Amino acid sequence: MVIRSMWKRCCLAQDRDLICHIKTGFVLLVALTLSLSVIYFVYDFSLNPVKDPHTWFNLVNQTQSYNLVTEGLSGKKIVWNFLTNQQIIQTTTAQKNHISVHHHVAHPSNYHFILDEPDKCSQNPFLVLMVPVAPHQVDARNAIRSTWGNESSVQGKAVLTLFLVGLTGGPEAQQQLEEENQQHRDLVQSNFVDSYFNLTIKTMVIMDWLATHCPQANFSMKVDSDMYINVENLMSLLLAPNTPRQNYITGYLMWNQNVIRNKKSKYYVSEELYPESKYPTYVLGVGYVFSNDLPKNIVEASKDMKPFNIEDAYVGTCLKRLGIKPSRAPDPSQFRTYMKDSKGHDLSKVITTIARSPKQIIEFWQKVKRHK
Repeated sequence: MVIRSMWKRCCLAQDRDLICHIKTGFVLLVALTLSLSVIYFVYDFSLNPVKDPHTWFNLVNQTQSYNLVTEGLSGKKIVWNFLTNQQIIQTTTAQKNHISVHHHVAHPSNYHFILDEPDKCSQNPFLVLMVPVAPHQVDARNAIRSTWGNESSVQGKAVLTLFLVGLTGGPEAQQQLEEENQQHRDLVQSNFVDSYFNLTIKTMVIMDWLATHCPQANFSMKVDSDMYINVENLMSLLLAPNTPRQNYITGYLMWNQNVIRNKKSKYYVSEELYPESKYPTYVLGVGYVFSNDLPKNIVEASKDMKPFNIEDAYVGTCLKRLGIKPSRAPDPSQFRTYMKDSKGHDLSKVITTIARSPKQIIEFWQKVKRHK
């Protein structure tokens, strides 16, 4: 019994010592971790300069959240957030500080080109048709390539058609896109997330490409991938003696349009991003043509304009800042949206109209060619 009692006391003492050692080790481990964290924070903060709010920004939408990582000309990575709430938050890959930003810059120099065709304008095209399209919409691109996008010379003037896409979302899709471009040499790809809420970014990248890669062109057109274009009629408009060669933009004009404040609408824009109740007169984004001096000026104006997700209205606000009003077409009926009765309508007289599918683009094209 005495031996057992002595053995038990000895074990208890050893347990106390072990527990003491464990507690001491745990305290030292926590202290070491906290010390390393403080050192890392001080070191990281000392190496990160104060961010200029003019170099990055976030947009707000009402339904989803998109994180958009970009790399600017300086090589610094930037994140654009499309948030579900009304708080505008700035975020960088180095740190995430919730700081309200009151000035934003919608400027395409935040992006670079993954696929590019820098020599396409070496033949001095008179007209450049730029088609924003989703990376996966191969059928739409092929329909255009086999119809109006295949015209390289109209009324003796050189015409160029290019497709602009954003990120594909995966290596397999990217490889397919690159193989497609090797075949057709008509794709321009930039490193933004390709989504509906980024259409303003997409349009500004188009403007930047035109300004930097093709300033010698006379006219350009931003035209959606679901559009039928009668390039012959478009060229007749551009060659008319009364068509201006500078500060000119025309298409389907939108007058006196209210800003949508209903958060359930995909066209919703907050007062923070656009405080006025109505947009200035702008040209419907499905297809508008402009003199090629405008892209550079629009990009410049965008430096001081808050971006919002209604891309055609945003271009309209940039034009208003430049003191430029969209022009009414000599025959406004040539710029159409959907046709109620495409079979009974004379397609040979239109410049633009919306097709309901790639197949219908081909049908419209064939119909006009048959009646020539």
